[in-house]
Amino acid sequence: ALFPDWETLPYDTFSPHQDLISERLATLWRIHSGECDVVLLPATTALTRLAPPSFLAGTTFQFKQKTKLDEAALKSQLTLAGYNHVSQVVSPGEYAVRGGLIDLFPMGSPVPYRVDLFDNEVDSIRTFDPDTQRSLYPVPEVRLLPGREFPMDEAARNTFRQRWREKLEGDPTKSRIYKDIAQGIATAGIEYYLPLFFEQTGTIFSYLGQDEKRAQLVLHGEVDAALDHFWIDTRERHRFIAADPTRTVLAPEDIFQRSEEFFVNANRHAVLALRGRDAVEWARPLPDVAADRTATEPLAALGRHLDSTPHRVLIVAESEGRRESLLELLRDHKIEPPSVSSLAEFEASDEKFCITAAPLAAGFHWFEPAAEAPERRAAPSEGAAALGGAVGEGRRGSGISIQFITETELFASSPQGRRRRKQEQVSSVEALIKDLSE
Repeated sequence: ALFPDWETLPYDTFSPHQDLISERLATLWRIHSGECDVVLLPATTALTRLAPPSFLAGTTFQFKQKTKLDEAALKSQLTLAGYNHVSQVVSPGEYAVRGGLIDLFPMGSPVPYRVDLFDNEVDSIRTFDPDTQRSLYPVPEVRLLPGREFPMDEAARNTFRQRWREKLEGDPTKSRIYKDIAQGIATAGIEYYLPLFFEQTGTIFSYLGQDEKRAQLVLHGEVDAALDHFWIDTRERHRFIAADPTRTVLAPEDIFQRSEEFFVNANRHAVLALRGRDAVEWARPLPDVAADRTATEPLAALGRHLDSTPHRVLIVAESEGRRESLLELLRDHKIEPPSVSSLAEFEASDEKFCITAAPLAAGFHWFEPAAEAPERRAAPSEGAAALGGAVGEGRRGSGISIQFITETELFASSPQGRRRRKQEQVSSVEALIKDLSE
């Protein structure tokens, strides 16, 4: 699962795209319920303070006919969310259990639901009238996710205004955001006031659970340098915006974890730190296969490598369009790889050499001999299991040896450089001709 960034700058006066919010909430729920194996997120995104798990537990429900339902786990979720256990459900935030029937009125839902269990399986789901308690109509499944990363009910809005007066200086009635919240309007940019909705915020670590063995972390690259750079930029933006008398904003420490706090939370788990480009046994560097633009056969090095290497090779293009362009270029040089849609399809095939499209910036040689793979998994750094574990699990018997080659290796340029060249094409005919010739 991917936990995306808001893709806005700190203190921006517009909100993230709703699709990003939806994906973030769905990923948090999957983490909280233990439904995913690997989660990818930028280090700076992990700094953002989030709604506590109790908020998600109280506003997210998934029931489907003929699926298993753990009644004890559901009761635990409802208790965490602050739901009241009553004899008869009449208002949001209440639930009742009567034998094989569970009545539930989720927060934010217009109707309550009656879940009929047969043993521990969902037999039927129906809505019901809270006044008469009579069932109304069946529904095949219930999937309720909150619409935002914060609540907007009356109690939450009152908490927001109270904490605003406690934490922020000045006359709150002169703030548009403060007045909009009183009217039940979520103003653009409200995400950077999220901590005001809760007495206690959470972090991404809150969703990983208190059990230190439950999750292992992999810190890839110079994470500490990235966090320091983020904090310098954020403090500068805060200093600039706080000087505007018409804007009232929270301190950066209220919205984001400090670097020290991040590493304290991270170190409660098993951590594997991969810094720089140092080669490791199971992720080896690639041979030089760069195109020689001055030669009559620019891709001769790649052709020789494909003929001589005993390893399987997968060329990875940035996008579907780039894959088609690369295919044309390769075919011009008598190299014709079959196209696959995914790594799993390539692994399952008998082809030695294929091409696909995926967002991989730099290639490497994934190498795991059958005899060595278990030893690496048993190493003290259990976080290493997060790398490649989900894909390679079925291949342990025969080992893995796949070389991933991207445009970075073929044309000796970074993804940023390629994007920059595309932008230059707008104003430079010379750059356009150069790009076409490449």
